Amino acid sequence: MTERVDLLFAASGALDGMLSECCGLHSVHKAINLSTDRGFDRAVASFASELRRLAATPERDAVAEAVQILDIDWTQTTAAQRRRLVNDAMVAAGRATALIPTRHETVVATQATDVVGAGREGVRRAGLTIGADFNSVDARIMEHLRSSHVLYVTDEYGRRIDAFGQTARNIVSDGVAQGLGRREISARLSGAATKELASRSGFYWEVVSAAFTTRGRSFSQVSGYAEAGIERLRIEAVLDEVTTNFCRSIHGKEFSVASGLRAFEQVEALEDPEQIKEAAPWVRETRNKDGTTEMWVRRGGERVSVGRVVESAVGRLDEIGRFQNLRSANGLSELGVGLPPYHGLCRTTTVPVL
Repeated sequence: MTERVDLLFAASGALDGMLSECCGLHSVHKAINLSTDRGFDRAVASFASELRRLAATPERDAVAEAVQILDIDWTQTTAAQRRRLVNDAMVAAGRATALIPTRHETVVATQATDVVGAGREGVRRAGLTIGADFNSVDARIMEHLRSSHVLYVTDEYGRRIDAFGQTARNIVSDGVAQGLGRREISARLSGAATKELASRSGFYWEVVSAAFTTRGRSFSQVSGYAEAGIERLRIEAVLDEVTTNFCRSIHGKEFSVASGLRAFEQVEALEDPEQIKEAAPWVRETRNKDGTTEMWVRRGGERVSVGRVVESAVGRLDEIGRFQNLRSANGLSELGVGLPPYHGLCRTTTVPVL
């Protein structure tokens, strides 16, 4: 399915290029619509496809450069030389993947503008009167979306390279101990490099795109509500078969607009991706011994419960389920769980309380 989506958006881009070159026609940039499920899904799929496409070449280069360094006769090396060679391969892979945020720069900036613009348009669709131009908070939101994308992507590839380095050291150590030849060890290293540095990217870009889009929509909505003098917002989940337990549990809950603005200001001030994740954590689930499911976030290295699922409605349409010990709106806001996204691929949104 991912390949088909990528093909469709690549074909669209090629058609635009042909029209421009052959006929002198330039396609008009289409504003995205985040106020409908279909519009949101299309915006996420299009953005993910473009991010994936721009990352593909640096990922392939990272694999090729790492494998080139590691394609040697390992039986003729010392332990110190093996460590140095693996480290050299990690550095080479890092140089290649470091180009990914730079390649994303233009498309991320455009998407940030489009997402915030679509958020403001959704506020207008709700019947609120706000200015035609972006306000000062909107400008800060767009800058935060751009800078946080760089932080997340850089951190992600740092993790991948570290994971590849550890795997490579194990492969070389085990291969030498087993008496494997150059061809066998190199094949294993090539497979590990592909898996760690490139093969994991398909779904990753979907998650990045959805988080970027949902976060930008939420913050821009809050900015618009504040501009329109709205004091409270209500959480609105999609409530289809794949909606998560937490999104069902928070559906209809009201939060103050002021708390939403504070949430943005808190993450805006952070530059460490781990601190951002701590300030705006995603909700996870753990199965309890009594058959219930605990919903929790990580704060200060500890699990903090946000509620318990007594009866899940996941898999059913337009049903909430039954829950216990749900935290209040203030309690959730204090934990950084006031605005969507609440998890990867979260589609939950907000509406103004008029």
